[in-house]
Amino acid sequence: MLSFVGLGLYDEKDVSLKGLETIRDSDLVYAEFYTSRLMGTSVERLEELYGKKICLLGREDVEVRAGEWISQAKDKKVAFLIGGDPMVSTTHLDLRLRALKMGIETHVVHSSSIVSAVSGLTGLQNYRFGRSTSIPYPYEVGGKRIVAQSPREVVLENLERNLHTLLFLDIQDERYMTVAEGASLLVEMDEMGETAGESKLSHSLGVGVARAGSKKSQVRADFLPKLANEDFGGPLHILIVPAKLHFMEAEGLVALASAPPEILENAEQ
Repeated sequence: MLSFVGLGLYDEKDVSLKGLETIRDSDLVYAEFYTSRLMGTSVERLEELYGKKICLLGREDVEVRAGEWISQAKDKKVAFLIGGDPMVSTTHLDLRLRALKMGIETHVVHSSSIVSAVSGLTGLQNYRFGRSTSIPYPYEVGGKRIVAQSPREVVLENLERNLHTLLFLDIQDERYMTVAEGASLLVEMDEMGETAGESKLSHSLGVGVARAGSKKSQVRADFLPKLANEDFGGPLHILIVPAKLHFMEAEGLVALASAPPEILENAEQ
């Protein structure tokens, strides 16, 4: 049996009772924290609560050599721990499908996820979100700085359909993209589009969320150029670009995220 166990948003206390029982009943416990991380805890604290040794897997262990540890679930109870909800990432669906092809029974223990938490934190209605995307850090090719344009394209597609966009911010080793960096990159992408007469995001509203699930979470809404100068404190951060707001969403952002009151004027009734 291979069990995918979601650990929730922030620390070791976010795991469900069902998840905790599954982990304690397992023979082997693996975890990966490169797709998402619990910033309010450590592997040592997780092990203390669970009473189990955790084998931490890297990207290659999960995406290249997964068969080596998944095969152990043929005759053992194996728990695979993931921050947030287990099946939000396509990486984990791939693992589940691999296990099924190997004749291994699988089980999913769901948990809280940033995908659902953003609605409660911001007041944005969950059914109005379109396709989500990620903002990667710029990289260099031949000494030239490359900024991916795909995040902007996804945002514009969603705006055309009057849908909000959830933007996951890049995680690289111990480097965590901030709301300010993500907003700045979106503005930069838009300026690149402006050269072709396609600027559409320079005056768009953005909503930043930091440390969801903790007692010190922060939610702030403002126009993207202003968010690019905001300090949201420690990780993890996530960014939302809303479409046209329903009046209740606008009221929610003003009350919950200190959004500029003028957004109420253009909200839909």
